Amino acid sequence: MRAKSLKIRVVKCLSLFVLIVSGFALGNLCLSQQFAGVEIKATSVAGKVHYLEGAGGNIGVSVGSDGILIVDSQFAPLAPKIEGALAKLGKGELKYLLNTHWHGDHTGGNGHFGKRASIVAHQNVRSRMRSKRGEPQALPSFTFDERMSVYFNGEEIRLIHLGPGHTDGDAIIYFVDSNVAHAGDQFFNGRFPYIDLSSGGDVRGYLSNIDQVLEMLPDDVKIIPGHGALADKRDLESFRDMLSTSIRIVETAIKEGKPMGEISMPSKYESWGQAFINTPRWIQILYNGLSL
Repeated sequence: MRAKSLKIRVVKCLSLFVLIVSGFALGNLCLSQQFAGVEIKATSVAGKVHYLEGAGGNIGVSVGSDGILIVDSQFAPLAPKIEGALAKLGKGELKYLLNTHWHGDHTGGNGHFGKRASIVAHQNVRSRMRSKRGEPQALPSFTFDERMSVYFNGEEIRLIHLGPGHTDGDAIIYFVDSNVAHAGDQFFNGRFPYIDLSSGGDVRGYLSNIDQVLEMLPDDVKIIPGHGALADKRDLESFRDMLSTSIRIVETAIKEGKPMGEISMPSKYESWGQAFINTPRWIQILYNGLSL
């Protein structure tokens, strides 16, 4: 009975973990179990920009004479560990938190950091967070529609909304002088992405956004993906090729009347199916999105 009880608790925790990615809260027991062993790793990218890896989306960091600015905030229980990592990068105060989109693995720490930092995001991020969470301090206090710039630590930091893709409120963050872009979940490096159709995400829009980013960014840019290792433009081009190929395969299957279960991806993308978005789940997202 004891083993069966433990198995049930583990299953419940894993289920709740999936829920928080969509913006829901975890119970205290599951929180401590899920994140107790997570370490926050800091890596210098270029110029004044670093990034933090932990659990959830990668965090971008600008450190300089004006203080500290971060892009995204991972999960709420990791906030003290993130604080510790930021303290090692610079002694200045945290002034700004920019959100790439609304999902809980990128905004879970907003309530903690929003007590002293101004939160900036696309207007749809605030709208979705407001409807799904009741924590005022977690909500963006400054929003934009298409573009906005923050001037901080001696450089322009551009927030660019390209249209519905991963969700309907994604922003690409570009540190102009450092030549570093944080792509949020518009880019999963070396893996299939999650396209949240229930949050206004759009399969074809996702591809269009990637094309715009490739055209917009310099060839020598360094890119912080929402998930995965630090990347360059060639990595983003490979991701774009995978996305285009996947869409073409599923579109053709739909036109031919094939059921979803008969669709497969090329063997070269076998390693791209990971964790929450394995290959069958990726095909399902595409099938549902392209059938709309």
